[in-house]
Amino acid sequence: MRAHEVPSPPLGTFVPVAGHRLFVDRCGTGDPAVVFLPGAGLTGLDYWPLQQRAGTGRSSVVYDRAGTGWSDRVRLPRTARAVTGELHELLGRLGIRRALLVGHSLGGLYARHYANRFPGETAGLVLLDPAHEDYDAYMPAELTRRRRDNKAFAVLGAVVDVMMSTGVTKAALGRVPVVRRYQALYRDLFAREMAGWPPDLTTALVERHVSLDWLAAGLREARRLDDLYAEIRGAGPMPDIPLVILCSMSTDDFQRAVSAGQPDELVREEIAAKLRLYTDLTATLHHADLRPVDSGHVTLAFRDPDAVLTAIGDIAG
Repeated sequence: MRAHEVPSPPLGTFVPVAGHRLFVDRCGTGDPAVVFLPGAGLTGLDYWPLQQRAGTGRSSVVYDRAGTGWSDRVRLPRTARAVTGELHELLGRLGIRRALLVGHSLGGLYARHYANRFPGETAGLVLLDPAHEDYDAYMPAELTRRRRDNKAFAVLGAVVDVMMSTGVTKAALGRVPVVRRYQALYRDLFAREMAGWPPDLTTALVERHVSLDWLAAGLREARRLDDLYAEIRGAGPMPDIPLVILCSMSTDDFQRAVSAGQPDELVREEIAAKLRLYTDLTATLHHADLRPVDSGHVTLAFRDPDAVLTAIGDIAG
C-alpha cells in the first residue's frame, strides 16, 4: 500500500527515497536541523508541538520511517542500516548537512546507529527513554519473565497479520474482540494526549492510530529486536558527541495497558534499573548528561516538552 492510498496527512509532503516515498514536514531554518525519530507505534506528527517550538530559530523536521505512518509501505521489521541510510538520503535531499537527532524509544536506537555511521554530520543526540541492546540485562528477572509470558500484543499482532494476509475485510477484522479492545484504548489515550492541538491534526492522527494499518505497522516494526540489538552492537562504540538522555521516572496509561498487571514494586524496580543503564551509558562519554523526568515512557514527549526543548537548546545553542 502506498501513502496516497490512505487518507492524506493534514500537512507535510512526500520525498522519494530509496524507491519509495517518505512523509516529511519541516519548519524553520538554521543549522543544525532538529530531526525527530519516533518510537515504534508513534509517527512524526505525534511530535508536532515539539517540532513547532524547536523550529524557532532553527530548522525542525518530523518524518515517518518507511513502512510506518504516512510513508509508503515496506516489509517490517527492517535493519538499522536500512533505516539510517534512508534518513541520511532524506536529509541530503532536504539540503540538511548537520542534524541534531531527537530519538524516542526505538527511535533512540536508530539515532545512535546514525551517529555511528555519520558522526561528522551529527551535531548531537537527545534520547528520550531510548531502547538499548543491554536493556534486558539490567532488568529484574521477574520482569523479563512476565514480559516473555505476556501474550497480549503477540496475539493482537498474530490476529492482524493472519487476517490481513488472508484477505479478510477490515470491517470483519475490526469486529475481533482483541482488536476492538486495543482500538478503543488507543482512541481514548491518543485523543487525551492531543487535546488542545489543531482539531484537523488531532482527528487525522487519532483515526490513523486506531486504523488496522497503523496498528499492524507499530507491532511489526518492533519485532525481532534481538537481531536489531546485534546489529547495534556490531556498529561499534558511540562517537563522543554531545548527548542528553531523558529518563522517564514514572509510568503512564499506555505502559500500563501492555504491562500484564505488572505490580507497583516491579514498576519501581524497572525504573531504577533503567536509570542504572543510562547512568552507565553516559559515564562512558565526555559530553553526556542524564536527566530524570517525571513522566511515562510513551508520553514523555507529550507531557514534558520543556525538558525536551531545554535539552535541544543546550546542544544546539
